[in-house]
Amino acid sequence: QTFTRILKEIWTSLIMWFFYALIPCLLRDGVAILPAPQNLSVHSTNMKHFLMWSPVIVPGETVYYSVEYQGEYERLYLSDVWIPSSWCSLTEKTECDLTEDITATVPYSLHVRATLGSQTSAWSTLTHPFNRNSTILTPPWMDVTKDGFHLVIELEDLGPQFEFLVAYWRRESATKEHIKMVRSGGIPVHLVTMEPGAAYCVKAQAVVKAIGRHSAFSQAECIEVQEEALPLALALFAFVGFMLNLVAVPISIWKMGQLLRYSCCPVVVLPNTLKITSSPQKLISCRKEEVDACAMTTVLSSEELFRTWI
Repeated sequence: QTFTRILKEIWTSLIMWFFYALIPCLLRDGVAILPAPQNLSVHSTNMKHFLMWSPVIVPGETVYYSVEYQGEYERLYLSDVWIPSSWCSLTEKTECDLTEDITATVPYSLHVRATLGSQTSAWSTLTHPFNRNSTILTPPWMDVTKDGFHLVIELEDLGPQFEFLVAYWRRESATKEHIKMVRSGGIPVHLVTMEPGAAYCVKAQAVVKAIGRHSAFSQAECIEVQEEALPLALALFAFVGFMLNLVAVPISIWKMGQLLRYSCCPVVVLPNTLKITSSPQKLISCRKEEVDACAMTTVLSSEELFRTWI
């Protein structure tokens, strides 16, 4: 590792020495010529187009870049006019987003130049014109979820030019795929109401009608809805509650009836001292002689009673 690091340092030093030795060769009438950017290329994925190039290195200085493009119309009918890019005029970056500039499916010529103070390099032009129909379309990212028994999908928002073809099916043998066209991403979309205990699978592809192309399908994602089962504790609680209601409701009704009965039609209860326990026939007054005889009756002691008996 140490030997490799030393070789890298030597190689870097040689490159810097060569660069400094080359500067005098770039002088024209005592004025340095700023090199043009090199290695132009376009990286385009999902209709996002970026022009990239190698930086122009000037030690201790910041180099700025400007990009221009030319469509088929400008090249054929406007005397070779070039249009400055909306976002890449005197930028420090070594890449330029041309997505909003390239709006037609025709070949575009692209070139870039460097600027340092009052110095301006020559234009460096892309070797082959770029056509947006060569963009790389990738399968869209998707999020498959369930909302109760509803199968819901949310797709990646790739921009207004994209539509999505969604295929979904029950995970069973010989099950037919259902197709749904989704017009835009970033919004949850309901696909189907699922059956309990069944598994459903989903896949999607991106479609761009402007260039007549589509991506491959994404990897299928499957989701399953479990059958609804009443928990044992909840079932036991419901049974106990039902039995309590079965007993408590009749008792409550009976108690309420008794309360209303005694409140509206009370029963008068006589004290025991006012009740007649003997027959009314026994309440006839004694004759006078019977009363006198009764009055003369005395209680004899046990001793006098014994004497009388003797």
